[in-house]
Amino acid sequence: MKSGTRALGIAESYPGTARVPTDGPTDSTHFSGDSPPESILCGAVVRADRVVDGLAFETCTVGGVDATDAIASLYTSLGREDVRYLLVSGIAPAWFNLVDIGRLADELDRPVLSVSFEASEGLEPALSEHFSGDALTHRLDVYRDAPPRHAVEVNGERLFVRAAGCDDDEAVRVLRAFTPTGGRPEPIRVARMAARAARQFVGN
Repeated sequence: MKSGTRALGIAESYPGTARVPTDGPTDSTHFSGDSPPESILCGAVVRADRVVDGLAFETCTVGGVDATDAIASLYTSLGREDVRYLLVSGIAPAWFNLVDIGRLADELDRPVLSVSFEASEGLEPALSEHFSGDALTHRLDVYRDAPPRHAVEVNGERLFVRAAGCDDDEAVRVLRAFTPTGGRPEPIRVARMAARAARQFVGN
């Protein structure tokens, strides 16, 4: 992959003591205190040679259903047609605000990779525990429509990826190209740091 190839990494930060599953273990998921209702999303444009080439921010509702639209809005706000891939940290940010990566790939005309870092038995039991009625049905529909999750070895570490808009072989090439060291793709790593810094700056 050429060194100038760009990917947009998406990661979030929100306050509170809830343990939010992004596609990983789901024990002890709860909120305490007066947590604000929004999570900060950061989008970091990073080249394959690790050069950071742009940042943008958006918010989505903690426990809501607007994460997919928020990511689409964030991408559009950048105005970056040179971004070739989206790498999203997990599939259920902001306390089960599920990301429809298939819809994102179709709407943005870009491959979208949902990347997570822990083994998981799946989110359906946790969704059924915390939601009911239409709220549960919507989340289950999005989750069940998501592409299958595959393990990928990168730099001796195991990542898990769901890929929409490209095949599994291309997804593996993308992850390895954008993970020069360690086991966390650089666009996601930068986006996570920036989201946390933004959260600290606004004082929430």
